[in-house]
Amino acid sequence: MTDLLLADLLSVLERHYPPGTAEDWDAVGLVAGDPAQPVRKVLLAVDPVEDVAREALEMGADLLVTHHPLYLRGTSSVAATNPKGRVVHDLVRGGCALYTAHTNADAAEGGVSQALADLLGLVDVRPVAPLPADALDTLVTFVPHEATTDVVDALAAAGAGRLGEYERAAFVAPGTGTFRPLAGANPTIGSVGRTEEVSEDRIEMVLPRARRSAVVQALRAAHPYEEPAFSLLAQADPGAATGTGRIGRLAEPVTLREFAARVADALPATPQGIRVGGELDAVVSTAAVCGGSGDSLLGRVRALGADVYVTADLRHHPASEHLSGGRPFLVDATHWASEWPWLPRAADLLRTAAEARDARLDVHVSTLVTDPWELVLEGARS
Repeated sequence: MTDLLLADLLSVLERHYPPGTAEDWDAVGLVAGDPAQPVRKVLLAVDPVEDVAREALEMGADLLVTHHPLYLRGTSSVAATNPKGRVVHDLVRGGCALYTAHTNADAAEGGVSQALADLLGLVDVRPVAPLPADALDTLVTFVPHEATTDVVDALAAAGAGRLGEYERAAFVAPGTGTFRPLAGANPTIGSVGRTEEVSEDRIEMVLPRARRSAVVQALRAAHPYEEPAFSLLAQADPGAATGTGRIGRLAEPVTLREFAARVADALPATPQGIRVGGELDAVVSTAAVCGGSGDSLLGRVRALGADVYVTADLRHHPASEHLSGGRPFLVDATHWASEWPWLPRAADLLRTAAEARDARLDVHVSTLVTDPWELVLEGARS
């Protein structure tokens, strides 16, 4: 079996959680580590705190992947005189790289909020606040059979033919092309004034509209004809699959009390547990979720018709004012618990990538609760 390099794993992570979809204020990507270093063991966690770094080093991890950034607002020093600096020094000394995927993992099609929606059994799920979908075109061209492979390779190198986890995707069908060169032409095949028939392949490939110019340039450079025939067809917008939060329906309507119990059973336990606001015996059928702090979406989930909204870190005044207006009711989990379900999904991506390359890779998910609260006490009631 072979070893994967850190660069190989970064490629997998950034293909699924593109850094370009992170919020402008966010700090994602490689924090420490050499892309050329081999990686045999990975730990995934929510927070890059000292206890998590210690856990990674004690198990001999070569890479720590966390959801939250270490330095969200930047820094001018990584001195080991504070907790964040000590994390950097400990990981570097221990040969463990650190990589973070934050709001890009929140928004991703298989990211944090999607993992939470799936865990709670939501169906017909869509983003609460969709990101603009990349506009796509379909290129159709006709190539002499013997040049098909070279042309498809050139188009793929220019950005065409990427479909999900596949590249160089193309449809190729044989046929007969016919043409008659006019005076002034310099035909690759045939002669001026004579009708020609050539065995050709029809090639179709999808491309991002932003790559249109580069793909056409690559086509002209690789095509053997003086004037290649081609068409670019604009695809209809399929609707965004990425964005903040998720909304969907429950397979069967339940009461708010029953739904809240489902949330509590599904999420990892924390001292705080979950808080519920609303009519406990009211029936809910449409639920919205947002892993992490989600009170900025209160107005949007109401506008979308959600009956209940699951998120974390709800503040007193926004929650109180929202509930005075009725639905959606609120289920407030802890920040760590609402984002943890993404970790096993990201771990599976890395395992699958290693299996595809017949490479050794040991992937672990931290269950260390890194919410800041250790105990919840109920005061005496008069």
